[in-house]
Amino acid sequence: MTSDIASVSLPDGERIPKLGQGTWEMGEQPARRASELAALRCGIELGMTLIDTAEMYGDGATESLVGDALEGLRDQVFLVSKVYPHNASRRGVIAACERSLKRLKTDRLDLYLLHWRGSVPLAETVEAFETLRSTGKIRHWGVSNFDTDDMEELVAAPGGEACATNQILYNVARRGPEFDLLPWLAARKMPAMAYSPVDHGRLPKRSPLDDIADARGVSVFQVALAWVLQKPGVFAIPKAGRVEHVRDNHRASQLQLDAHEFAAIDAYFKPPRSKRPLEML
Repeated sequence: MTSDIASVSLPDGERIPKLGQGTWEMGEQPARRASELAALRCGIELGMTLIDTAEMYGDGATESLVGDALEGLRDQVFLVSKVYPHNASRRGVIAACERSLKRLKTDRLDLYLLHWRGSVPLAETVEAFETLRSTGKIRHWGVSNFDTDDMEELVAAPGGEACATNQILYNVARRGPEFDLLPWLAARKMPAMAYSPVDHGRLPKRSPLDDIADARGVSVFQVALAWVLQKPGVFAIPKAGRVEHVRDNHRASQLQLDAHEFAAIDAYFKPPRSKRPLEML
């Protein structure tokens, strides 16, 4: 399959799409199931072949939806799921992964993430991830919602330098990671996975995004997504439960903002000048 979507490199050099598909809140309403299945499959056809999910989403229902969507398409997809912090022990991670694999109807994950930091020592979680990797159940592992100090502790743990990515809340309205976390990741050639790249649809009612959208003949959300996608070392996983929304996201990946537009956005959504705690949704 050829794709016009740009790519980003994992630390080992593997290339993955800069634009993927998130699934938070999908698979929970039976009336939406057909639309959501069609949306995920449409995204794959358009080259948005990275799909992110989690055992937390819909208490497993979202993984089941994704498993159905991938029927006959699994080898085309870079599949990501996440483990709860309370399942992050040596045994817990392995058991949770097996449950996820069963719901997803697959024999392996391409990337497995610790959803956020909990009470289990990071070294124990890393050991479990490495066990899963050695047995072929996962190909890469990473973390989510880790701030810079958490990342420092992670890579200091035995095997921690194998972390492939950090999934974080990052968008035009939440730029805190730019001060220290994104540079820290970039120095280690570790890309950031941006979730809620249009801030869960809660952007300001009037901003330079509107002016750019009006001039370009696109939506504000497409401008906001394009802004994230043009950031080096960042890939994004917007959720879309309808085919029309998927196509809008794909069109955003083709939108190239210019220096004047970036300057206008910076003037309104100001880059951080000091450390901000990492935000979460």
